[in-house]
Amino acid sequence: MARPLRLEFAGALYHVTSRGDRREDIFWDDADREEWLAVLAMACNRFNWVVHSYCHMTNHYHLLIETVEGNLSAGMRQLNGVYTQKFNRHHQQVGHLFQGRNKAILVQKEAHLLELSRYVVLNPVRACMVETPEEWPWSSYVACVSDEFAPPWLDTDWLLTQFGTQRKRACRAFQRFVLQGKGLASPLLATRHQLLLGDDDFIAQHQTDIKQENLREMSTAHRRTLALTLNEYQKNTQVEMNP
Repeated sequence: MARPLRLEFAGALYHVTSRGDRREDIFWDDADREEWLAVLAMACNRFNWVVHSYCHMTNHYHLLIETVEGNLSAGMRQLNGVYTQKFNRHHQQVGHLFQGRNKAILVQKEAHLLELSRYVVLNPVRACMVETPEEWPWSSYVACVSDEFAPPWLDTDWLLTQFGTQRKRACRAFQRFVLQGKGLASPLLATRHQLLLGDDDFIAQHQTDIKQENLREMSTAHRRTLALTLNEYQKNTQVEMNP
């Protein structure tokens, strides 16, 4: 089965999920979670990422990332690669930690960022790990609804300004908005073509990009089919030597 295409450009917004290999845990203790946040901070600084929301689970994580420079793949390689190295060193493990390539969905910011931010921080509640999102310290929720210091790579301002200009009132309104999302279906169910979430105009705009990426991949696959295997080269050589 062909892997989903990856559309990258400046200003793109993605919902990213990365799961543990064989669905195994990627966080064994709080030190792992702190280390992941530190690696994420480095990736944001290096690749000029803006994070709007995140949440750790046990065998996967969720990220809402805006790529100012259109470099999601490179940044994700560093995030997962460096974290894997640190995890393996910490726990004296070897080998892969993550299950192949991360899943990234290109999102229409104006239409879906607010709803997705609610979906992301409600994950521990839906999984019955906690009763309220405030009880889960490993998400961006607490930074959005309290005076707790937010790291420079986490943009809480965009979300809160959707609820008002006065921060305390906006925090309370955002808190009510999140709690109203309990029990609602996942907004990701509206994803189309495996990687696009937006209205009809957004989908139509990026369908052209998908077709172009398909053509590029088909061209690469075609070039590969033209290359002979080592056995085929050996057979051809033997035929030429023994007419």
